[in-house]
Amino acid sequence: DQNKIKQAIQNNEFLSKVISGKCLNEIINAMQVRKVQAKQKIIKQDDKGSEMYVSMRGKFRILKKGKVVGEFNDIRVFGELAILYKSKRLATIQAVTDGAVWVLGRDIYQQIVISSNLKEQDENLAFLKNVDYLNVVNEQVLRQVSNLLKPEFFPPSTTIVRQGDKGDKFYIIRAGTVTITKTGAGVLGKLGKGQCFGEMALQKEDTRQATVTAEAPGVDCLTLTRADFINHFGDVEIPKIEVKKTTFKDDAEAEYQDIKLTDLKILTTLGIGGFGRVELVQHKKKKNLVFSLKYLKKAEIVHMKQENHVYNEKIIQMNCKSHFIVRLYRTYKDNKYVYFLMEACLGGDLFSLIQKQKGKRFEEKDAKFYVACVIESLDYLHSKGIIYRDLKPENLMVDKIGYLKLTDFGFAKRMPARGKTFTFAGTPEYVAPEIVLNRGHDRSVDYWALGVFVFELLTGKTPFKTGDTSHMRTYNKILNGIINFPPSVSPKARNLVEKLCRPGPAERLGMQKGGIRDIKMHKWYQDFDWIKFGQRQISAPIKPKIRDALDTSNFDRFPQDKNIPPDETSGWDIDF
Repeated sequence: DQNKIKQAIQNNEFLSKVISGKCLNEIINAMQVRKVQAKQKIIKQDDKGSEMYVSMRGKFRILKKGKVVGEFNDIRVFGELAILYKSKRLATIQAVTDGAVWVLGRDIYQQIVISSNLKEQDENLAFLKNVDYLNVVNEQVLRQVSNLLKPEFFPPSTTIVRQGDKGDKFYIIRAGTVTITKTGAGVLGKLGKGQCFGEMALQKEDTRQATVTAEAPGVDCLTLTRADFINHFGDVEIPKIEVKKTTFKDDAEAEYQDIKLTDLKILTTLGIGGFGRVELVQHKKKKNLVFSLKYLKKAEIVHMKQENHVYNEKIIQMNCKSHFIVRLYRTYKDNKYVYFLMEACLGGDLFSLIQKQKGKRFEEKDAKFYVACVIESLDYLHSKGIIYRDLKPENLMVDKIGYLKLTDFGFAKRMPARGKTFTFAGTPEYVAPEIVLNRGHDRSVDYWALGVFVFELLTGKTPFKTGDTSHMRTYNKILNGIINFPPSVSPKARNLVEKLCRPGPAERLGMQKGGIRDIKMHKWYQDFDWIKFGQRQISAPIKPKIRDALDTSNFDRFPQDKNIPPDETSGWDIDF
C-alpha cells in the first residue's frame, strides 16, 4: 500500500516537487484508510476542504456543476491543494462503486513538514558544531550558516575533490564514506558521517591537497561555497560577525485620536474586499478632514478564523510612519464591524493605472520609479523586523503627487532576527517557492515578490500567470522558476529579476551582507538619485488628476452593500 501511495504522489506533477525524502515517508505513514460507499460524494465543488485523498480501490466520477466530466479507477491523488491552505474544491468527486481512499488532513501534513524542516535544520546545525573552524561562533550565526547549506549526492567512485585543483567549496558528510588519497602517498584515510573536508576554501581560494572519492553506495553531503559564505558574512573571520537585532517601537501618534466614528460621514465606496469595503469619509464639522475608512465584517472574520490576521494588521500598520506606506490613524469597533481610519490616497491603485497604459505595461524609466517606491517601503518594514508577504499592484495606492504607498497589511508579520514562519500567505502568482513547499520563510519572500513585480510592470503580466483557477499550474511554474523573458525587457532589468527570483532564499539579492542596499545599487538603478527620491523631489511619471479632496474619479464605482451582517460579540476585538 505504501508503495502505491508513494507512486501516486510521485506521479503528481505538483506534489512530486513539494514532498520528497524523509518527509514523503512520514506523510505516507500518516495517511488513514477511509471506506466509501457507492454514490458517496468525497469532495464537493465549491466546498472549502482541509483533506487530500489518494484513491485506493473502486471507481470514481468527476463532476463539474453537476455534469460528469470524467471517471477513473486507477490510484491517483485528488484534492491536493487543501493541504496547503483553505481552497475551494474545483470539482465534485463521487464514488461510483463501494471502495476506499487514503486520507491526509492539512493539520497533520503541516505538522510533519514543519517538524521535518526544523529537524533537518537542527541536524545541519549539529554537523556545523562539530567543525572546529566554525563552532567558535554563537548559535544564532551558526543557524544562519546552516540555512546556506545545500545537499549534494555523489554516486560511487565520483571524484568529489581532485588534488591540485582550485577549491571554493566546503563539504560535510551526512551519509556514506569517502576515501582520501594523495599522489606518492596512496590512501591517507577515510571520512564518514559527521566529518568534513575542504574547510580552508571558506578562508581563501584553496588548492586541494588531496583527492577525495565517494565510496559505494554513494555519499550524501552538505556543501557551502565560499561565495555564499562571503556574501552573507563579508569578513570570513567568523568570530567578528555581529548579529544586529531590530527592535519594534510603538510610535503611533495620537493624531486624530479625538475623532469618533459618529463624527464621520460616508461619501462613496473606494473598493471592496473579502471581508468588507473601503469608503471615502468626511468629518461632519471639520470638512477639510477626509479619510478612507475600511470596515470589516466581524462575523466573517471569526468564521474564517482570521482574528489574529486582522489584529496583526492593526498593530503593524498603526506603527508604520513612512512616506511610502498608507497611514493608519486609529481603529473603531461595534457589534458588526471593526473599522480602520486611514489616509486617503485619491490617485487610485497601481493595478488600475497599469490597465490604462499602452500594452498594459510601463516603460522601464517609469517602472523604475514605481519599483523604487516599493523598495523604500520594504526597506522601512524590514528595518522594523516586519515581512509584508502580499506585494502586488492592487495593494499600492497612488497619492496626489503620483508616488506609491503600500497598503493592506493582512499578511504582514513581525519576525525575530533569523526567524522563520510557516504560514501559507500571499497571492498565488507572487508567492515564493519556499511558501509553496512549506519549508518556512523570512523576508526573502518579499524580494522574490519584488522580482515578480518588476516583471509584471515591464511585461503586463506576472511570469507565473496560467489562468488555472486551482493555481496548481501556477505553483508548478513557480517551482520551475522564470524561464522566458520577452525581448522588450532590457538585460539590466532581466538581471535584476533573475537575482531577486533565485530559488534559494539566501541567494536572493537583498539577502547578502549589503541587505536591501544591494538592490538599490544594482546596475538597473545606475544614475538613480535615491536621496532625492527619498525626499520625494523626483517627479512621478504620472501625476493623477484630482480636482479636490472629495474627487473619486480615479476609482471604479461599486454598488451599495445591502447585506447586513449578524452581531459578533465574542470580544476578540477588545483592543480596537
